[in-house]
Amino acid sequence: MDKTSRSLPQALPHYLVNPLALGYLGVVLAVCLWVAADTFSAASSGDAGFAGVWAILVTAPASMLFLAGPAGLIGIPIGAIVQAAALGALYRYITERRARSTESGVSSA
Repeated sequence: MDKTSRSLPQALPHYLVNPLALGYLGVVLAVCLWVAADTFSAASSGDAGFAGVWAILVTAPASMLFLAGPAGLIGIPIGAIVQAAALGALYRYITERRARSTESGVSSA
């Protein structure tokens, strides 16, 4: 099967399962947990903060496409997946390029 003939469900795990994409998703999860904790603590004190903006900013620019309308919160997980897939594709490109240059005897040092 050719690399370019992969469907989206076949290609997505290929790009999401690597250290860079998983690290980014971990950062997004940590920020979302912090936002949730801040929201619950602010709800009991009556102080509304801007912590929720961080979840949108960490997944920008893809999450900003969904800010308008009632489906605003769906932009955060979609933005996280899009950004992680882009980082995963970059990671795969760099590692495969480095592996090809090592096989051909060209050193990057």
